[in-house]
Amino acid sequence: MKIALVGYGKMGKEIEKIALERGHTISAKITSKNPMTDDNMSDSDVAIDFSTPGTVLDNIHFLLDHKIPSVIGTTGWNDHLSNVAQKVDNQDTSLIYASNFSLGVNLFFQLNKQLAKLMSNYSDYEVSMEEIHHTEKLDAPSGTAITLAEGIIENHPNVSNWYCPQGEKTEANSPAIQIDAIREKDVKGTHTITYSSEIDTIRIEHEAHNRKGFALGAVIAAEWIINKKGVFTMQDVLADQQ
Repeated sequence: MKIALVGYGKMGKEIEKIALERGHTISAKITSKNPMTDDNMSDSDVAIDFSTPGTVLDNIHFLLDHKIPSVIGTTGWNDHLSNVAQKVDNQDTSLIYASNFSLGVNLFFQLNKQLAKLMSNYSDYEVSMEEIHHTEKLDAPSGTAITLAEGIIENHPNVSNWYCPQGEKTEANSPAIQIDAIREKDVKGTHTITYSSEIDTIRIEHEAHNRKGFALGAVIAAEWIINKKGVFTMQDVLADQQ
């Protein structure tokens, strides 16, 4: 399979390593100095985008216009999801998106939802979240943290919103989950969900040890999406792994 890497930073390089180990080839390495063109993308079977929030939407439209199956790991564009989904249908192509492609994190998403359902019967517990990423992380909170918050809101009737003191959404109507977005050097990503009461505390946590899990999940998603049509998430990929 010929994979175009849209964004060739630390994640792009890790994806390249995993892709080569799995027998694929890299057809293009797209950066700000080497943007996508008809010529350099013409030989690609699939594209994996880990670029920037400021460029990802333009990248998506280019890939859809050229009917290149796309794995989108960049966050910050979900407000445009309905328009993108319509274009995927119109172009008869495919796209898979996720706030996090790590298989472990996606299992953590499911655990988070199950715990939220269980805790919804116990109003004495207050839920909060902490996420820690490297200092180069641009968005706060992370897309992964937002996905976790949405999973709680969907399954816990006593929680209806979230806010992040370190981000743009610094307040929300109660009841809301406080997400603390901490940035530290060389941290690959840690997400902690805490339910605390006067009596005790219940906590679940996912800690990434390196970028390999994110890269492996993205390559598996790229392998999975070939010959499919429509918009998918990592949950669709996981369903086929079971």
